[in-house]
Amino acid sequence: MEQHRKQVLVARWNGNKDLWRCLPSARTALGARGVSKQDIRERIWDYMESQNLADFPRPVHHRIPNFKGASRAAEHFPRLQAFKMARTIKVNPDAPQKNARFFVLESKKTLLVPTPRLRTGLFNKITPPPGATKDILRKCATSQGVRNYSTPVGLDSKVLVDLVVVGSVAVSEKGWRIGKGEGYADLEYAMMVSMGAVSQGTPVVTIVHDCQVVDIPEALLEDHDLTVDYILTPTRVITTGCERPKPAGISWSKISCEMLGKMPILRSLRHREEQAGKDVTLQDGPRSPPGATRSPQDLAPPELGSVPPSSVQIGNLPRDARVSELKRALSALGVAPSRLTWQGPQHRAFLHYRDPAEAQQAIACLQGFRLGANTVRVVLARQQRASDLVGSHTTEPLPDHRPAIAGP
Repeated sequence: MEQHRKQVLVARWNGNKDLWRCLPSARTALGARGVSKQDIRERIWDYMESQNLADFPRPVHHRIPNFKGASRAAEHFPRLQAFKMARTIKVNPDAPQKNARFFVLESKKTLLVPTPRLRTGLFNKITPPPGATKDILRKCATSQGVRNYSTPVGLDSKVLVDLVVVGSVAVSEKGWRIGKGEGYADLEYAMMVSMGAVSQGTPVVTIVHDCQVVDIPEALLEDHDLTVDYILTPTRVITTGCERPKPAGISWSKISCEMLGKMPILRSLRHREEQAGKDVTLQDGPRSPPGATRSPQDLAPPELGSVPPSSVQIGNLPRDARVSELKRALSALGVAPSRLTWQGPQHRAFLHYRDPAEAQQAIACLQGFRLGANTVRVVLARQQRASDLVGSHTTEPLPDHRPAIAGP
């Protein structure tokens, strides 16, 4: 009886009684042995496009798919008891969750939105202008509004998130979730755990089309996969009752050096956890044993006359720039070097890292970096003549500004 009601509701909503009949066979196929997460993604994406369920931006492949009826699905959100009790809500920046972001702002709750690909931090807090009308709040909830009305939230903000909204490509009624395959939602949640912003009891909501609710083999799930507690569709609110534990923190063995190099906040978190004695061994990096410290030889200044290949040259520094200002900026970006050679009169500095890999990561992170009014030039430093180093002085970072990047 319940299955019949479900079929009628969905068929009535999309105006095509044949559409829902296609889904049971698809669900059975998705549960077949040997299926992969990518197989499930491709089936969902293909189905949404072929049945014209997708909405802008299209095609939906390789995205969290936007769909016709997303605003209707989001209308369930403010009715959830978890929403009514929450004060701070994190909502992903994808198109299907635009109305969810609007409802958070309309209810005068704190809205946090992850930064794109986590490259400039973890969260932005969306702050509408005083006296904002509903139309302005709706603009604040768009991707453009997120850019125009946001302020970064740092690691030391002590933020507590009461409710989390994530996008999904597929989700099961048991609460098992598959994203678009890049792992950002899982990583965002794990980073929030590491920050102390969420706990196992923090509810997680996803907003999807009915056709995205499918059977997912449990064998596909890994420890770092995020599960959901509520599924909102245009026709249903599903309380999953999921008892599978959510990620307990960052699985560093799943993090690559390349990923670490692109996310300063991830490097800062890694440094904190390393200082706390945790194993932060990377997927493709050498082991960094808990409590490991660098030897005195690692801290010795370079000989006058050469700069090692693990050094980075920063040029075009402002005339009035101070070494302390540069060190603070590097630390905030998570690329503080083991030593810094300052050449203020030449408007440049050399950043000395522990190995070439760290130097390359710093270069990637510092592209487009501005100090004062100047966009600095960043290149890998090669051998330098002794005359190039005359008049310079080498400084050590402050004790709490050790490099927070991959390396031994």
